[in-house]
Amino acid sequence: MQRIYLDHNATTAVDPLVLDAMLPYFSSDFGNASSIHTFGQRARAAVENAREQIAALLNARPQEIVFTSGGTESDNHAIFGVAQALLPVRPGTHIITTTIEHEAVLNACQALEKLAFSVSYLPVNREGVIDLDELRRALRPETSLITVMHANNELGTIQPLAEIGQIAAEADVYFHTDAVQSAGKIPVDVKSLQLDLLSISGHKFYAPKGVGALFIKSGTRLRQLLYGGHHQRGFRPGTENVAGIVGLGKAAELARVSLENDVARVSRLRDTLEQGILASVPDSRVNSTNAPRTPNTTSILFPGLEGEALVIALDLKGLACSTGAACSSGAVEPSHVLTAIGLPAPEARASIRFSLGRHTTESEINTALELIPAAVSHLRKLSPTYHPA
Repeated sequence: MQRIYLDHNATTAVDPLVLDAMLPYFSSDFGNASSIHTFGQRARAAVENAREQIAALLNARPQEIVFTSGGTESDNHAIFGVAQALLPVRPGTHIITTTIEHEAVLNACQALEKLAFSVSYLPVNREGVIDLDELRRALRPETSLITVMHANNELGTIQPLAEIGQIAAEADVYFHTDAVQSAGKIPVDVKSLQLDLLSISGHKFYAPKGVGALFIKSGTRLRQLLYGGHHQRGFRPGTENVAGIVGLGKAAELARVSLENDVARVSRLRDTLEQGILASVPDSRVNSTNAPRTPNTTSILFPGLEGEALVIALDLKGLACSTGAACSSGAVEPSHVLTAIGLPAPEARASIRFSLGRHTTESEINTALELIPAAVSHLRKLSPTYHPA
């Protein structure tokens, strides 16, 4: 059976060139990057090279990149780090975020609320985009941080970060973005977006799981979360994951080189998939189709179905997709992202996310367009809730 993977927002396969770059650091170049002998210095050189590669992808300076275990740690470090660092110097006890953030941000903010911080959760419109005027109105004298994701993991919608960055700069408020679903997929420039902090995760763009990075603009007040040695300027103690860091750097280098071609090719395939489904599946529709989106992501509503049933049916035919965020798999409640854009719970549960990748082929999309309508038709015949329009 041919297996087709359309769940790249959940994770990606390690690129063969990334794996090749990593392999020596599991064997011959196994040194601790903090050791002063040759083994250690070879590892240190590899870590610093990766730092430069990631900085180049983001238009940052190498010294502004701190390696982490992934997006969740990076998000937590940015949010808790700023909130706790500013308390002694100003009453920065207010944070602004959105209702469609990843749980790594939402749960961090909710934890801060239990510590007497206040958080404003900005709503989004039907397209999944915030209102900039509402952001301005949410600002307070005690606001310390705005944290708004760049691209949504379920919808692919892109927030107007440049405008948000300008608002944050004018208000003298730190600005963080979760760029886990945008880095390596669309251009990300920390300077033009006026960002103070940015989170990325390697396994979302063909590096291994368990490694990520946090961009920290020079001069940003940030309290460390972990305590130990003085690695990475004291921001992140612990022996560096050299192999993973090398992989992350190589993935950033590959993304920087292939980004323009990937965007054009993958967006064309995504559009072919969307148009084919809309033409062959009655009553289907694309969620947030009118907003700027990452080129690889589409969320499609199939009224009258349970999304999980369709995911299982397609998986049995060799097609992998999802009902939303992998972190929420098995959740009883409908997606908080889809309900935030106004979908009733039954429609949120009937939505499927297809996310393409660098290696997705036209042949795979054509096969998907055979499998999806057939599976939907079969399940709708069994559904007591589907009534054709």
